[in-house]
Amino acid sequence: MSDEIVLDVQDVAKTYRVGFFRKRVDAVKAVSFQIRRGEIFGLVGPNGAGKSTTIKMITGLVRPDRGQVRIFGMPSTRVAARARMGFLPENPNLYPHLKAGELMRFYGGLLGLSRKESDARAERLLEQVGLGHALDRPISKFSKGMKQRAGIAQALLGDPEFVVLDEPQSGLDPIGRREIRDLVVDLRRQGKTILFCSHILPDVEDICDRVTLVHQGQVRETGYIHELLNPDVLRYELFARRWTPELTDTLGDRVLQRFDIGEVSRVDLRGDIDLEETLALIASAGARVESLQPQKQRLEDVFIRDTSDTTETSEARP
Repeated sequence: MSDEIVLDVQDVAKTYRVGFFRKRVDAVKAVSFQIRRGEIFGLVGPNGAGKSTTIKMITGLVRPDRGQVRIFGMPSTRVAARARMGFLPENPNLYPHLKAGELMRFYGGLLGLSRKESDARAERLLEQVGLGHALDRPISKFSKGMKQRAGIAQALLGDPEFVVLDEPQSGLDPIGRREIRDLVVDLRRQGKTILFCSHILPDVEDICDRVTLVHQGQVRETGYIHELLNPDVLRYELFARRWTPELTDTLGDRVLQRFDIGEVSRVDLRGDIDLEETLALIASAGARVESLQPQKQRLEDVFIRDTSDTTETSEARP
């Protein structure tokens, strides 16, 4: 990973006036972060946090009221900066009457590519995103997942160095999510820098190097994933047979919660217990442990902690 700064977002803010009385809504109050070359950088936050407006400012679709966005050292409004960036919006509006190959040829023309070069890139990129078999299929016949993959292919058509993906897994099943996740990792292997905006926190945790958590228009956390997560065990998740209420009483405050699933009891134990002593007490009471899993902090825990102090609001959209 290089120290070169690909994206530099400095103290941006954006206010909208909405409704008949032109009510002031601060969609983004103060957001700053940087992305280095070769990173997969996560941007997360609840609905109404300001993510969409931030992405619009990054891509030049909206001008910030305050602050600045620079891409490869240039203002994001510069054509030269945008030429080095590819963008997949949350809901890509692809022309449904066009076939996948025709769609790519159309966008290739907008990029100034020859028909021959557009067709060559279309074939290669559609194959890369798993749509090589659908080159001659109309977009109207595509599933949600296929449209997302076609949108990614379109975003890569200009061979951008920096790729912005806004909710690329939206509406996908687990298999589709996995395919998109693997594709994003593969893009990094090709030397691309990626801004990955997603509500699917386990995937953000798995593939992102660093993450910024935005809430109510402000940055709450920024850092490497491993720095944001507590490495200690938070609790133990135990499944056992022949568990009795008396055993729960014996263990006292070591038990966080317990509920039965048929003949099996699920018991959550505190993470700071003497595990060896506790297991000995369980065995002496006649219970049989079927499985025991330590549970460490996940990005979802950090997300809930940093966003649960206030109620959700809706982000203004012009």
